[in-house]
Amino acid sequence: MDPSLRTSAAGMQAQQRRVDVIANNLANVNTVGFKRSRANFEDVLYETLQGQRVVNLNNAETLAPVQIGKGVRLATIQRIHSQGNLENTGRQFDIAIEGPGMFQVLREDGSLAYTRAGNLSLSDSGTLVTHAGHTIVPGITVPPEADGIGIAANGVVTALMSRSGESVEVGRIELARFLNPEGLMSLGENLLLPTAASGDPIIGFPQEDGFGRVLQGTLEMSNVEIVQEMVDMISAQRAYEVNSKAIRVSEEMVQQGSNDLIR
Repeated sequence: MDPSLRTSAAGMQAQQRRVDVIANNLANVNTVGFKRSRANFEDVLYETLQGQRVVNLNNAETLAPVQIGKGVRLATIQRIHSQGNLENTGRQFDIAIEGPGMFQVLREDGSLAYTRAGNLSLSDSGTLVTHAGHTIVPGITVPPEADGIGIAANGVVTALMSRSGESVEVGRIELARFLNPEGLMSLGENLLLPTAASGDPIIGFPQEDGFGRVLQGTLEMSNVEIVQEMVDMISAQRAYEVNSKAIRVSEEMVQQGSNDLIR
């Protein structure tokens, strides 16, 4: 195969991957706590046609090697953990994190996962859980006689008792953060798992030790910017078209060379 065909094909495949990432960002534009991703690329091995050489021995001038690149490949898909827009819902079980930190979630197998999605609810036992029914760690249970709950910016949860009219503290929300949150692995359902790249979680309370605050009656929405994603999509489409055109030109040149040989 002509090397230019393989190189252009690699370029088309790279832009297709970029569009895949953009499409996922746009699909989750209304997903609570979603963090957009960005595709990063790197060039591949080069063919060295001629190594570096010395000319003009008196002045010892060195010329750089002559190399031809062989295309591009996907290097990483980087998750951007910037703050999403905060939307006021007025619902008492909706909470958002403004600043660093993630909620800890207890999975069915007993392991912990992490999320920025704060659209919580109560289980049948009165425990705060995610939309999928996972318990928020540490487990916070609201008494059945409570009329409602209040969540302070520092994570303290209080229940308003219907009989006495008093507010009783029932727990405090803990947050986790990572030295490298981009190293977390996505599980789906707005859940993330730690990896060796992310490091171990650092646990603390809101408004302490560098953690953000929690806001009741608010949700953090996706940090996807539709206009930027559309611009990136157009850029990827144009790059795909140019690589496709390079393939056609290369084919035409090969065909022309073959015709000339036949003649």
